[in-house]
Amino acid sequence: MWNRKADVESGAAEPLYPMMLESPELRWAFIRKIYSILSIQLLLTVGVAAFVATFRPISVFLTTTGAGLAVYIVLIFMPFIVLWPMYYYHQRHPVNYILLAVFTVSIAFAVGLSCAFTSQKAILEAVILTTGVVVSLTLYTFWAARRGHDFKFLGPFLSVSLFVLILAGFIQLFFPLSRSFSVIYGVLASIVFCGYIIYDTDNLIKRYTYDEYIWASVSLYLDIINLFLSLLTIFRSTN
Repeated sequence: MWNRKADVESGAAEPLYPMMLESPELRWAFIRKIYSILSIQLLLTVGVAAFVATFRPISVFLTTTGAGLAVYIVLIFMPFIVLWPMYYYHQRHPVNYILLAVFTVSIAFAVGLSCAFTSQKAILEAVILTTGVVVSLTLYTFWAARRGHDFKFLGPFLSVSLFVLILAGFIQLFFPLSRSFSVIYGVLASIVFCGYIIYDTDNLIKRYTYDEYIWASVSLYLDIINLFLSLLTIFRSTN
């Protein structure tokens, strides 16, 4: 019989969900590894984004000069470019960590530029709310998994919703709409990425294999960053 009083952080043999067939110690070690990588990604993002947002010559150069705009476009597409080699080298150390660092820094630059033209009040509100939502949803998903709940059914709904959000984003990019639309878009996007946090955390607990730690950390990282940007859109529009 499993010891229900075992300490989760110690990696003791405590099952994460009913009918668990694999070793709980290995799964807990995998989960700790993912959240360690994710924490480093978020700290790196905060550092780079804060530097870009506060050092005004960078944001001015990237948004007002021809060379800067070219660099900005490269930074926007860099995460998509890096995903391809990351797919093939996600198990090869240290290449996978180098690619993950490039992926994270390029996204951090985009986040920093978004914050550079946003009030500090809106940024602080988005950071606080994002932190509270991520922690709450993560704890809820672990609690639900322990009681046998499965969130695999969310996958198709979230995929369709994400496609609609991307399509609406392109429409907004080429045909700017009202501020009310931005608020509605931010609210809907926040709901979708809250769903993704639950879905990807559930996959982390049950479905990711031990050699998929790069993809697991990337998935949760993108969920958190997109939730923050969605909330930032809301606060920026309302302020």
